[in-house]
Amino acid sequence: MKVNCTFEIVSPVRVSRRRMKRTMPEMKRARRPDVKLVILGDMNVGKTSLLHRYMDKKFNDTISTVGGAFYLKQWGPYNISLWDTAGREQFHGLGSMYCRGASAVILTYDVTNWQSLAELEERFLSLTDTANHDCIYSVVGNKADLTDPSNAEEDYEGGCPVHTQHYACHLIPPTSTTTVSPVATREVQKEDAVALYQRILRYKALDERLSPPAERMCFETSAKTGANVDELFETLFEMVLPSILRMRSESEASPTIDLEDYGPVSSKQTKVGCC
Repeated sequence: MKVNCTFEIVSPVRVSRRRMKRTMPEMKRARRPDVKLVILGDMNVGKTSLLHRYMDKKFNDTISTVGGAFYLKQWGPYNISLWDTAGREQFHGLGSMYCRGASAVILTYDVTNWQSLAELEERFLSLTDTANHDCIYSVVGNKADLTDPSNAEEDYEGGCPVHTQHYACHLIPPTSTTTVSPVATREVQKEDAVALYQRILRYKALDERLSPPAERMCFETSAKTGANVDELFETLFEMVLPSILRMRSESEASPTIDLEDYGPVSSKQTKVGCC
């Protein structure tokens, strides 16, 4: 049997090299950060877990950050760089480098550890001296779930909970009881964070009347349950929007030259004749 097949040859779309040279740098510039946000705090307060909860919408057991880590968040038409820093003493000197040019800084502590709040003022606040002059600051108490009785896990003596419908459970001796694991003790109150925020404004010589109110800039979060994590980052993104617009206008007023737009430079030297 003979089958007649007809093929239509379609010419590919031709893109000039000149147009491609203009397009590629524009694509690269589209992914450049518009503004920087840095998260500071002592080790084991949950800085990395907060970022993972916001970026990946899940809680992961993490290891201590070495040096720093960088994330890029596309928020509408804007690109926001999120910098995770190490809390260990040995990496303390890197903090000021990461804070350079920051438009927002999150100072993080553990609500069950008073020393983690004190460390923010003693060790980390001075690192923000390299941030932008109009940088905004947020004081965040993480691990709030540890102080919530509703999140306490049941601990069963005898190996099986009383309410479980299983034959083996009926063999538990009468002396076995069901207990609830104790809730972690809260060492930092919300008022302590508000007081620290007010001291930060004085340290930065910022007018408290013109600065965001402490009630809006102090959060208690849980990277494990996700409580207030999205609200924290979305609030800061909205507040740094004026900085983004200002930086973009300054960039347009004094544009930089991207050498990739002009292709490779010839190695041949041009001879200049003598008149």
